[in-house]
Amino acid sequence: MLWPPPEQQLGTRLMSDDTTRITTLSNGLRIASEAMPALKTASVGVWVDVGARYERPEINGVAHMLEHMAFKGTKRRSARAIAEEIENVGGQLNAYTSREQTAYYVRMLAEDLPLAVDLLADILQHSTFEPDELERERQVILQEIGMVQDTPDDLVFDLFQETAYPGQALGRSILGPAETVAAMPRAALVDYMGRYYGPSRMVLAAAGQVEHDQLVDLAGKLFGALADQDPSQAEPARYQGGELREERDLEQAHLILGLPAFSYHDDEFYALQVLSTMLGGGMSSRLFQEVREKRGLAYSVFSFTACYRDAGLLGIYAGTGEDQTEELLPVVCDEFLGLLDSATEPELARARAQLKASLMMGLESCYARSEELARQLLIFNRRIPPEETIAEIDAVDAAAVARVGRRLLSAGPATLTGLGPLGKMPAVDRLAGRLGTSG
Repeated sequence: MLWPPPEQQLGTRLMSDDTTRITTLSNGLRIASEAMPALKTASVGVWVDVGARYERPEINGVAHMLEHMAFKGTKRRSARAIAEEIENVGGQLNAYTSREQTAYYVRMLAEDLPLAVDLLADILQHSTFEPDELERERQVILQEIGMVQDTPDDLVFDLFQETAYPGQALGRSILGPAETVAAMPRAALVDYMGRYYGPSRMVLAAAGQVEHDQLVDLAGKLFGALADQDPSQAEPARYQGGELREERDLEQAHLILGLPAFSYHDDEFYALQVLSTMLGGGMSSRLFQEVREKRGLAYSVFSFTACYRDAGLLGIYAGTGEDQTEELLPVVCDEFLGLLDSATEPELARARAQLKASLMMGLESCYARSEELARQLLIFNRRIPPEETIAEIDAVDAAAVARVGRRLLSAGPATLTGLGPLGKMPAVDRLAGRLGTSG
């Protein structure tokens, strides 16, 4: 039988369109599905509304370590059995950790949905964290940390985050420092999972050839007895900015220049995405054309955004030679300012088309659909139809781009991070003067 009984477990049922269905169990767990009947496959996962932002300094890295350990054995399955059961049917089981969320998901043939949900329920509720498995996986994670340390174009992003948000969870590495991970006790994982992995923080989402009622029945049986836990939220973000230089004997200097932005709840979120795409989102972008094609100052140059519940960043990355850093960074500043004053309709149309195409092409994947569905429920508490997103993108004009850009410049000081040979890299104060940033 289902537990709790059906009349107790079903809460709110929402219908956003003909293919998306959402049901909430009485314990707060949301079950969401999006039908793609032409497919023979499906993707199902559990997205948990907690990540590295919820860690104290002494357990930095616990969210990521927990994600690893969830695959290393439960009360009724060994680590090998978990891997073999899903691969026996050709499925793939994986996970990831971000600063605000953690995800566990399976891709499989549609008929294997019950096995996939059973595996997810097992690893998220009955993982044993056996000491021997923990020690083995600890060494794997330490190797992963070492790999990032040896990969400067990855490491520079961690340094950038730390410089923008120093002394707080949002600025710390998701992997955690090696010394903290090396000493992480088993009790820290048990406490973290027990405290935060409650049903009101979770969404069980599936897309592909799925039957919503079947998914709800499985969820009621396998997750219905899960009790809720700590409702507390992460500490508020406190942007600071500044400069961090780490000299290394490398062939290239890896640079990120950034500005404080805003959360994904902000009314100008889509204008920020259009601005970033125009600035450095592709081969036709201003940065690529000016920095690489016209001046040959960098092989790789692009802009990006990182938006959170209460904060955000706009960043520009470039990998270049030591002799080029002095010219490159002022050019980046000038291209940003020029965009605010002279955005043209053709480049606006091109950026809007890039964003819309990326959105629609992603919807062809059942995994991408399940992920988008889960993340939207966790962040916005509703499924946002693609048509609504497209309308928001189409509404962005040159005035909106200029307004957002000037808002970024007035929001606080710039952040500059450099890794590699940095003898000629300009100081952040010089760049801030060129940009006219506040703070």
